[in-house]
Amino acid sequence: MLAALALATISTATTAAAADRPGNWHWVASWGTAQMQPEPQNELALEHWQDATLRQIVHVALGGEKLRVRISNVFGTTPLVIDAAGIGLARAPGDPAIDPQSARPLTFGGKGTVMIPAGAEYYSDVVTLPHKAGADLAISLYFNGAPGKQTGHPGSRTTSFVAKGQRTLDATLADPVKTPRWYLLADVEVQAPRDTGAVVAVGDSITDGYGTTTDGNDRWPDALAARIAAGGKPMGVVNVGIGGGRMLRDGLGPNLASRFDRDVIGRAGVTHAVVMIGVNDFGIQHRNGEDIPAARAKLVEDLQVAHRQLVERAHAHGICVIGGTVTPYAGSDYYRPAPANEADRQQLNQWIRTSGVFDAVADFDAALRDPAQPDRLKKEYDNDGLHPSVAGLKAMADAVPLAALRNRCGGAK
Repeated sequence: MLAALALATISTATTAAAADRPGNWHWVASWGTAQMQPEPQNELALEHWQDATLRQIVHVALGGEKLRVRISNVFGTTPLVIDAAGIGLARAPGDPAIDPQSARPLTFGGKGTVMIPAGAEYYSDVVTLPHKAGADLAISLYFNGAPGKQTGHPGSRTTSFVAKGQRTLDATLADPVKTPRWYLLADVEVQAPRDTGAVVAVGDSITDGYGTTTDGNDRWPDALAARIAAGGKPMGVVNVGIGGGRMLRDGLGPNLASRFDRDVIGRAGVTHAVVMIGVNDFGIQHRNGEDIPAARAKLVEDLQVAHRQLVERAHAHGICVIGGTVTPYAGSDYYRPAPANEADRQQLNQWIRTSGVFDAVADFDAALRDPAQPDRLKKEYDNDGLHPSVAGLKAMADAVPLAALRNRCGGAK
């Protein structure tokens, strides 16, 4: 009996030691967003860069003990200096208060301040901060000067807070200025078991969360994160939608073909991407009166080529790609597509479903369309003829095949 107990104790200790070996853990993106240069009306006002603390709330998909934050100056034309930084557990979305026991300084190479060169992104040092999946983290940055050009994500649908002075570890911020945007935050990575991956949701304003509840975390990737968590196998979920984004040409942000490496392939631990893009490519061509038959045919061809390129690049890094069909938008007052544009959408969607280019398909079109008018969103899923309602966004999350997220693709990653 004693010998058996000793053997069991040794076995348990050996298993625990093996689990703690560095090779059994890796970094996985738990939250992230796409970076762009904010338009003038969405920039952080210059006075908020002078002796000011910016506190931003992010909703992470994975729990863990250790994390690090990636800060981006990718669109900056001069160095970005962060004079202090901190992180803690937020009390609630839309609230600048943090649990004071959770407050931790963020350092860079052991220093409290860091200079991030123009065009660069830097990781913080590793922080021990136990947190659960679905936690809200507050990241605070203190500045004394703005970079030449700003980097951020205007479509955060999340309240950020600015207060004068160095307040990075303060439990709350008194009378802060509020702004519904993120700045400089690329992602939060968590140290997770080696078999834990992340899925990146790629798209435009439908993915970014247009029409969702501010501080509600009810975008379709948020609903997907909750669905994955309920399934028992954790994954990081990163939303890299950009409102107005297109596959082929720049819009309010860089075109997807140009940003795919930074927003998807460069993320830590990414194993899957769900790509739904094209409505703005179709809609802007029509709105600008450029949709003569030859131009329309060329657009569909170019979209197919671009999708193939993304998949090939992803596969080279071991990332599976789930193709998302383009949702109906005939009810849109913004684009008002003609029957010919609807035919183009149907052609692209049929190609996504049947070409064999993708590792799986999320048929968002089938999930949201009105059976009686398939060029329009179903009434209960319709927000404005183009963007789904919150119920429609949940239906999109439900249309992602979870079985495909359990598969792995070969490659170098």
